[in-house]
Amino acid sequence: MAAKPAPPPPAPRLYLATAMLDDVAALAATLPGLIATHQVAALLLRLKLTDQRGMISRAKTLAPAVQNAGAALLLDGHPELVARSGADGAHLTGVEAMQEHLPELQPDRIAGVGGLRTRHDSMLAGEAGADYVLFGEPDADGQRPAQDAIAERLQWWAELFEPPCVGYAATLAEAQDFAAAGADFVLVGDMIWDDPRGADAALGDARAAIAQGYQSLLASLAGPAKVGQQ
Repeated sequence: MAAKPAPPPPAPRLYLATAMLDDVAALAATLPGLIATHQVAALLLRLKLTDQRGMISRAKTLAPAVQNAGAALLLDGHPELVARSGADGAHLTGVEAMQEHLPELQPDRIAGVGGLRTRHDSMLAGEAGADYVLFGEPDADGQRPAQDAIAERLQWWAELFEPPCVGYAATLAEAQDFAAAGADFVLVGDMIWDDPRGADAALGDARAAIAQGYQSLLASLAGPAKVGQQ
């Protein structure tokens, strides 16, 4: 009897990063609709560096708009502010930062990690208990790996490891490619907020690109089985 085929992976979900924010009031008014319409799974809040009280206040303003719409709110860095701001977790950069701050976030809050330049760093993050790993984000100098290198890293991770992997997409082509590579989430940011048509239209295009990539992934997984059935 032939072995039962493994179930297909779930469709990748949207992970939305804000611009670097000082005032969050306008975003708090529009986010619930964007999150609900486009099924955004999580929002990465990037705050301009000010005093801690001000940063906590801004995160507290945004948290209900995000969480009541069904998404998780993560701070970009600043793990020490997570509990006081009502956020669901933090995104950390680099293995050292993750190792330092993981105990104060888990088990109650999410600890994601990026800045993983090597496969070894990625495996260290996964073994230490990161809730997700992010590939493809710009470094401090604004440099990123090539699109095919990011897709290769996502595919490698998705095939071998349990923690979710996230692909940072700067273009629609990357969003589609990373979904096809097996990313659990696709992170989009500036490409959404810089779109002159507005965030709603841009997120719609991103969803469509991710859906196309996911269909390509399903087709690639089903290909050998279809050949054998003919």
